[in-house]
Amino acid sequence: MSIIIDRRLNAKKKSTVNRQRFLRRYRNLVKEAVQDAVDQRSITDVQSGSDISIPRKDLSEPVFHHGQGGQHEQVHPGNKEFNTGDRFQRPEGGGGRGSGDGEASDSGSGTDEFVFQINRDEFLEYLFEDLALPNLVRKELKDITEYKLKRAGFTSAGSPDRLNVVRSLRAAHARRIALSGSERREIRQLKRELREMEVSPSDTDQFRAKEIRQRITELNAKLKRLPFIDDFDLKYNNMTKVPQPSSKAVMFCVMDVSGSMTREIKDIAKRFFLLLYMFLERNYEKIEVVFIRHHSEARECNEHDFFYARETGGTVVSSALRLTDEILQDRYSPSEWNIYIAQASDGDNWEADSSKCRKLIEEKLLPKTQYYSYVEITDRHHQNLWHEYKMIEKENPGHFAMQQIRGHGDIYPIFRKLFEKKEAENA
Repeated sequence: MSIIIDRRLNAKKKSTVNRQRFLRRYRNLVKEAVQDAVDQRSITDVQSGSDISIPRKDLSEPVFHHGQGGQHEQVHPGNKEFNTGDRFQRPEGGGGRGSGDGEASDSGSGTDEFVFQINRDEFLEYLFEDLALPNLVRKELKDITEYKLKRAGFTSAGSPDRLNVVRSLRAAHARRIALSGSERREIRQLKRELREMEVSPSDTDQFRAKEIRQRITELNAKLKRLPFIDDFDLKYNNMTKVPQPSSKAVMFCVMDVSGSMTREIKDIAKRFFLLLYMFLERNYEKIEVVFIRHHSEARECNEHDFFYARETGGTVVSSALRLTDEILQDRYSPSEWNIYIAQASDGDNWEADSSKCRKLIEEKLLPKTQYYSYVEITDRHHQNLWHEYKMIEKENPGHFAMQQIRGHGDIYPIFRKLFEKKEAENA
């Protein structure tokens, strides 16, 4: 059995194997530390690596050892200062050892936590573990540009990396058998005749035997001149392109930037959408993101303006929903795209407009979308928009979800609730 030893140097003389074993062992503790790090970071620094600290008590592992019990006989060395029954004073200054697990001291320092660093990829892996876009399905084949290579037999021409060695050797062996069949039969016949001469020799057989041996030598030399393998024998794996159903998806990020949205509420909304954008960018290759900001009017914008623009105004949520429906009709056909919508607002809306929002979602947006998520960012009682959306959730539990965010600490847990991978998707 072959044993392969990897002697490649690790980065900065650190053991990568031991590091991965450590991360697997304390995975739950690292995930909790990552969640705490997300809540404490600024928007611009949320996706970098992090220093992770684990309490020292959580690093201890159970061990097996012999317990105290039974009778023990011990022999101790003697001394010249004390005799049996002598009393001696307790040391001054409290330097003795107490009953605790630690060691008391009047100097020096210690540590209560184990701190190590994880890089950006490891941080994002723990951040978005077990998350997925709900109800993602394969769409019909239309204007498809995605193909998958599939085996389709063998061919006599191809690139060297697709050479099928077994099939080529089999073809070479068959060719050598076909081209040398008559010579091999003649050799077998001559050898049989030579054995018969050896059983019953005669004077005239010596000359005939010499001719037979010479003929056998010529035939063997002819067989050796046959090439072991020829260009004709080479066989290559034939690969054909098979069109694949598309898993293209588009996410609409709809954010309220009206005057009722305070600076803190906007910061929470930006953090939520930044987590969503990072999750989509990391986990999905073919996905587009449409950014929509709205107050009394709605407009489509790029990523920078979505997070950092400063315009504000009144609140008309239906304007953003109408713009979303217009973009869907122009650019994203439901037969070709998986459509997702994520909306964030403080819930404060013009009273007459909330019912229009419910009607727009139920009649135009929800039939086209795979999943619609709404977060209300407020620490007060629910606003009128929440009550309208609650009726939509009751009628469409699998395609519409809503949550309330009260503070920065709720952003990541609510994000996981909205996009947690379901059991059917795991299967």
